[in-house]
Amino acid sequence: MTYAVRRIEPGEWRQLRALRLEALQDSPTAFGTTPADAAALADEIWQQQAEQAASSPTTATFIAVAADGRWVGMAGSAPVEVVPSTFCIQGVYVTPAHRGRAAGLAARLVGVAIAWARDTTDASWLTLGVHEDNERAQAFYRRIGFTETGKVVPCRLNPARNITILGYEKFRPTTAR
Repeated sequence: MTYAVRRIEPGEWRQLRALRLEALQDSPTAFGTTPADAAALADEIWQQQAEQAASSPTTATFIAVAADGRWVGMAGSAPVEVVPSTFCIQGVYVTPAHRGRAAGLAARLVGVAIAWARDTTDASWLTLGVHEDNERAQAFYRRIGFTETGKVVPCRLNPARNITILGYEKFRPTTAR
């Protein structure tokens, strides 16, 4: 199957909302909010999120669109506010029917988010966080070049669980940590 991978456009908030809510239902521990909290957000908030993801010089969301026009995946890139010169891959999701190495869709989405951060920012380090129980995601990220940083942070939704921070040393090889 072929997919178009591109940056979200400002008016696409309804599609963003639908895919994000699907992601939260499918993988409730993988993101920093609950499905109920996200569903309760006002339309104006979703509109603002889509506008920012489409046009911000520091934050972007990329989507994968199937041939039939359905959104089937997403990945974002944004600065880590509390860690200077660090960007983060975030919100990675591919619908179950489009997952797997054969499609390579998650790798394409993450690759586009990495390239965007490299090309449009002066960040020297790229990371992502993955729930300690999500072994499939951890294996995927390692397969595409992310490595252990030795850092963990408490999960927002359940502070008794941890988020493992992985780093992408190929982001800017001359400044890798």
